[in-house]
Order: sequence, then C-alpha cells, then structure tokens
Amino acid sequence: MIFLLLLIIVLLIGILIFQWKIKKEQERAIQYIHRKLHVIVNEQTYEKILVTTTNSEIQQLLITLNTLLDQHQKIQATHRKMENSMKKMLANISHDLKTPLTVVLGYIEMLQLQNGISDEEQQRLLTGVHAKTLEVLKIIHTFFDLAKLEAGDTDYPITKINVSEICRKNVLSFYDLVTSLGLDIKIDIPESSIYALGNEEALNRVLNNLLSNAIAYGADGNVIGITIRNDEANIDIDVWDCGKGIDEYHIDRVFERMYTLEDSRNKSFQGSGLGLTITKRLVEIMNGSIRLSSIPYEKTIFTISLKRMMY
Repeated sequence: MIFLLLLIIVLLIGILIFQWKIKKEQERAIQYIHRKLHVIVNEQTYEKILVTTTNSEIQQLLITLNTLLDQHQKIQATHRKMENSMKKMLANISHDLKTPLTVVLGYIEMLQLQNGISDEEQQRLLTGVHAKTLEVLKIIHTFFDLAKLEAGDTDYPITKINVSEICRKNVLSFYDLVTSLGLDIKIDIPESSIYALGNEEALNRVLNNLLSNAIAYGADGNVIGITIRNDEANIDIDVWDCGKGIDEYHIDRVFERMYTLEDSRNKSFQGSGLGLTITKRLVEIMNGSIRLSSIPYEKTIFTISLKRMMY
C-alpha cells in the first residue's frame, strides 16, 4: 500500500515537472517571439520569426504572425517605392519647369533691356515666350492628368466602341507626318467593324501616344505599323516599329511612373517619364491590359488587349 502511494506521488511529481517544463518552454518561446517581433517592427527588417516548438498553438501563432509580417513588409516596400517615386517626380517637375521658364525669363529680360529693338526681333522673342509658355502648360497638364487618373477622378464611361474605325482615324491623323519623314506604314485592320468594351477618348489618347512614340523612337527602322487581331473573347491592337527598340532590362519598367532612362521611350513628355504610365492607366480604366515585346532593330510591339463585344 505504501509502495503504491509512493508510486502515485512520484508520478504526480513527474507530471508536475513535465508541465512546468512545458510552461517554461512556452514562456521562453513567447518572450522570444515578443522580442523578435519588436526588433523586426522597429528596425523594419525583412526577417521572419522562427521558433522550434512542439506546441501546436504556438505553431499556429507563428504562421499567423509571419503572414502578417509578410503583408506588412510588402506594404512597407510599396510605400518606400511610392515615396521614392514622388521624390523623383518632384525633382523632375522642378527640372522640367525650370528649363523653359529660364528661357522665358531670358526672352523677357532681352525685351526689357534692349533699346531700339526692331519689330522683327521683338516678334521673334515674343514667339519664343509663347512657345515656351505652351511647353510649361503641357508639362503641368501632363502631371495633372496622371494625378487625376491615379485618384480615379476621371470620366471615361465604358461602352461599346468600334476599334477598327478608331484605329483608322488615328493612323490617318499621322499619315502626313509619316510620309514627310519617308517612313513606310503597314496597316492591317479588318475591313469589317470589330467592337470592344472601352472608351473612345481613352483609346484615342493611347493610340496617339503609342504612334507618336513609334515615329519618334522607331524612325530609324524606316517602318511603323498597326495590326488588329481578335478571337472570340479579346481584341489585340499592335502598334509596332522596327527601330532601335528597348533593351530587355527596361521592358518590365517602362510603364513605371517617372522611369526615365536615357534610352527609355518614357521621355515622350519633355522627359517627365509619364507618357507610357498614362497610357497604361488609360488601358486599365478600360479593363484592358498593355504589354511590350522588343527585339532591337527587328520589331518592337506595344500590344493593347481589350474585351471583345459581339455585334
């Protein structure tokens, strides 16, 4: 009887010691998790919390915490990217406005300081002031357009649009410029009307920008073109040229806001780096997508994809 009681006491003591060890392990794990979480959040590192434990509840807690940390770190990265983009935007705005405004100031000072200036010279200076003032307004409007697009403060109602007709009109508007530059233009637009879900004004702006880029940056290939392809679900519009193209390194970044490398096509707005960004936003407003493929001096293609609508 006494042996049985001793055995029970020993078992109880063993259970208590086991529970005490488990409790201590949990306390150490929780303390470590707290310290590590504090360090990760305060120092904004990209670490994860790793703890070796057999406790299923702590394991679930770690999974949830690491998921939250991953989301938090992604938000931080996005925030830093946007912050850097805004800083670059402000620097570009300052640079883009400073150059034409300096020229305007120079013209005005010449008009003020020069005595006996001829009417012809005065008219030349005033023409220069007018041209540079228009340039400043164009830059301001470009930044304003992007701000409205990103804020969702735009009115582009989505309706049924005739893609074939819109493409023909845009090609026709560039025809005189293309021929004057001695470029060939290849047009592959179906004679029958093809309809998509979109907005005519937005698509006009997109095509205008892409065709302008093709002429400005692909003229050394001596040919530009526009092609419409479609299946039962989508309509693809290819605007292409055979010029110097865009290096593979830049392809994934040319649509980013303020991305302005020396040979980037995103310098279409006086170096503001917003031309292709605005194009991408307009396509997205139409619930479409835009992609780029480029083989330098072979073919560079901007492809707009829109949802097809049947008759």
